[in-house]
Amino acid sequence: MTPETRTRAKIGVLVPFTNTNLEPDMELLRPPNCTVHFQRMGGYDVDEIPGSDQMAGLGASDISGDLYLLSGVRPDVILYGCTSATLTHGPEFDAELAIKIKAGSGAVSLTAAGSLIHAIKTLGAAKVGFASPYLGEINVQAMDFLRINGIETVNCADIGRPLGNYGQGELTPDEVYALALQADHPEAEAIVLSCTDMRSVEVIERLENTLGKPVVTSNQAMMFSLMQALSIARHDRAPGQLFDHL
Repeated sequence: MTPETRTRAKIGVLVPFTNTNLEPDMELLRPPNCTVHFQRMGGYDVDEIPGSDQMAGLGASDISGDLYLLSGVRPDVILYGCTSATLTHGPEFDAELAIKIKAGSGAVSLTAAGSLIHAIKTLGAAKVGFASPYLGEINVQAMDFLRINGIETVNCADIGRPLGNYGQGELTPDEVYALALQADHPEAEAIVLSCTDMRSVEVIERLENTLGKPVVTSNQAMMFSLMQALSIARHDRAPGQLFDHL
């Protein structure tokens, strides 16, 4: 095995402490010669159903200590790895959080929600089908987040039952695939799968082959945005039509 240099970029990721899929997804998507470093953050009750208030509370929680620890690896980019924590507050809050993280770390800062918007706009999609494991109130806020950014949701699908903080991550790729199919619509120019703890990356290419349209997921969008920001070329593990735009 030829050793990697590990010198291209250091990727820092802030991840909710119950999230079980962002880390393996980042390793699946990791560009060659880059390293990924995680810091888990709290700010919510593990035993509560993750509704709008809980996710908004996470987004507003103090992450200065987490950011200090993550900054110890001198990352080139820091990803805020929770989509709903900022979309529940709106685009202005999301943008301001990215600015604060950059000011506190000196690294390029990208949020999951902001990366989703960037990815959808990169694809030129004005109308999307949207799917998530969220409770209905967060889906309403998510669609509003998209609308404010000029993106219309023509169909929205949820899992159909309340999921706890571990339930979102326990959805299988087949369940995520079926959920995405429910979100499709003749007018949808792309399918959006929102949630950093949902196993969406593994079904991107399968969905695109089935639906004939691009698929955007939270974790894929973050990786695309950071690769674009750092001028990193596409690699073999980068799934989906989105990466054609690098």
